[in-house]
Order: sequence, then structure tokens, then C-alpha cells
Amino acid sequence: MEKSLTYKDAGVDVSEGAKAVHLMKEHVQKTFSKNVLCGLGGFGGLFSLDLKEYKNPVLVSGTDGVGTKLKIAFMMDKHDTVGQDCVAMCVNDILCQGAKPLFFLDYVATGKLEAEKVADIVKGIADGCLKGQCSLIGGETAEMPGFYSDGEYDMAGFTVGIVDYDKIIDGSKIKEGDVLVGISSSGIHSNGYSLVRKIFFDTLDYKLDQYIEELGCTLGEELLKPTRIYTDIVMKLINKHSIKGMVHMTGGGFYENIPRIIPKGLGVDVEIGSFDILPIFEYMQKLGNIKQEDMFATFNMGIGMIFVVDKDDVDHVMEDLKDEKAYRIGKVVKGVGVNLCQ
Repeated sequence: MEKSLTYKDAGVDVSEGAKAVHLMKEHVQKTFSKNVLCGLGGFGGLFSLDLKEYKNPVLVSGTDGVGTKLKIAFMMDKHDTVGQDCVAMCVNDILCQGAKPLFFLDYVATGKLEAEKVADIVKGIADGCLKGQCSLIGGETAEMPGFYSDGEYDMAGFTVGIVDYDKIIDGSKIKEGDVLVGISSSGIHSNGYSLVRKIFFDTLDYKLDQYIEELGCTLGEELLKPTRIYTDIVMKLINKHSIKGMVHMTGGGFYENIPRIIPKGLGVDVEIGSFDILPIFEYMQKLGNIKQEDMFATFNMGIGMIFVVDKDDVDHVMEDLKDEKAYRIGKVVKGVGVNLCQ
């Protein structure tokens, strides 16, 4: 072999990686709090803990990805929102145990690194971190030629939060008669997209730029709406009220997520009609001829976060949520699982 091979010949462009770091720098730095002790480029992210407000601090961690919602981003060639989805899926989970988010790390892998595209992805992650009130202190961008299809990538996120041991929220105090308060979602969030794509693209051949009257926007705009992050609401409520349990409505919908925090011997009645089901879910149910139980087993249906509170406290909680789309969606009963009540 006469030619001297380089890493670039193998499909890895180191200079493009350096360009990506330069482009993402401003997005990352705007998430830094006073606790961040490092900049970009170090081998590890440094974060100083201020423990004055904690008697017995416990770290709470979470990790997740975006799932096949990324396929919509590929199809639309729009990459500056799915990063928020990644942050939301992680941060909303640790909020459920009463944890205050501290910092976030990301992992993005692609076949061929494009600096501008990676910068857009990281912008979305940074936007999510600002909404989640956490610092983006580290990450990894991996160029893996031959491993991913052209133009595609995957991402994962990792977050760490903190809560005082005595203030951990785990659902153990939930009892019969407690009330479920639901907070609205922004849309489909980041779950059920395999079924979403099956309905719109595999079965009915919809186009992403197709305007849908019932949704008030194009299909692509609806499907790429970022997952809502609930840090501000959760922090306000847990600092003022006795919240017995929280549920992040992710994969598995109502039937799988709510029972995760309900003590043995108890179930939940969810009242259909007590909250607004978003138009996208009604539209998909009609198009796909999907049973109601299957919709509630797959999607959030318009409820992104649920709080379980004592029936004597619910009026005060609802008053503090008067500026939100908040609903009394059900109650805790003797029994097992989730019952949908008309």
C-alpha cells in the first residue's frame, strides 16, 4: 500500500469534532451555575455541592434517551429540539422522588459528524437544562462510521439531583382517599413514537409538512413539540405542600406508571372527562381505530405529571396551580391497578 492512511480516511474527522465543540461552547456555558468548576474540554465535569440546606443529602440519578422520536427529527432535518426531550426524560424522572436537579451529561453518537448539526442538538440539550434548572457539565460526541445510517444519530442523557433523606418522596404515605392532580403535557412528549409512525407513515402515508386542521399546525410541528420539563412546578409544590407521590407519565402510559408509586392493596380510579385530552391523541385514536385502553396504555393523553396529595390539601395545591392547566383526575381506592371511570 503506497498511500499513508489517516483516521479521516477511516471516516473519523477530528477537525470536524473540534469545530463542533467550538460551536456548542456558547450553548453549554449558559447552563453553568456557580457550582460548576470546569469548562469544556476536561476529562471530567466538576460540580461543587452546597450542602448547607441538607441534613442528610442523598444523590438521585437518572438516565434515558429520546427513542424513535429521533426519526421525526431526521425526516424534518430539524435537530434543535430533541435535546430538550432527552433532558426532560431524565430530569422529570428524578423530580418524582423530590430531587432538585444538579447537573446533566449527554452522549451523542453518529456515523458522520456534522459540526453544525451537533451544535443544534446540544443547543436543544442546553435549552432543556435551563428549563430543568441544571448545568450541562459534560458529554461525549462519538463519530462511528459504518455503525449508523447516513444522517442519523442516537443520544442518551444522564442527570444527578439531590434531596434530603427525610424529604424523599416514594409514595409510601399514600392512602385511600388521596387525590390525583394532573398537570398538562405539551403533546406526545417522547413515548409511543413507534405507534405514531405506524399510524401516520406506514399505514396512511401522511407527510410531515401536511397541515392538519384539528391540530392547528403541520404534522411535523406537532410531532416535534418538545417534552415539557416540570422542575419549576415540582420545586414550588414540594417546598410548600406535603406531596405524597409523583408520577412522570412516560412509556406505559397510565397503566404502568401510576402503580409504580401506589402501595400494595391500593389502586387508582382515573376519571375520563376530568381533564382535556389533547387533539393529537383524539386524532390518532380515530385514524388508527385504537381502543381507549390501548391509548391510555401507550400515551400520556395530555397529562405529563401527576401529584398525589391528601384530600384535605388538594384545594391549596390547586390554588397554587391556578396558572397551570391542572386537573383533579382521580383518587386512590382499595384495589389493584388503574381503573378508567366514565
